[in-house]
Amino acid sequence: MSQAYVVGQMTVKNPEKWGQYRSQVLATLLPFRGELVFRGEQVKAFSGVCSHPDIVVIRFPSLQDAEGWHGSAAYQALIPLRQEAADVVLVTYAA
Repeated sequence: MSQAYVVGQMTVKNPEKWGQYRSQVLATLLPFRGELVFRGEQVKAFSGVCSHPDIVVIRFPSLQDAEGWHGSAAYQALIPLRQEAADVVLVTYAA
């Protein structure tokens, strides 16, 4: 079974709403055994250009868990808040 990583790159538009989103999203990970690996802010690009200054990496035990999380009613309910709070690109990787 391969692990799956969801990588989010984001530009925050509304810090207050972003804080609301962040305070709720972690609970949506638990049923799918999702684990926050790290959050960070871009310091420097050694090569190329990254259009979003912030990043988050979430690890799941499997691609099915990652897909289950993203499609869950709990997470889907947070997407409108996320869209108001930030411009976000979410990409899934298998390892």
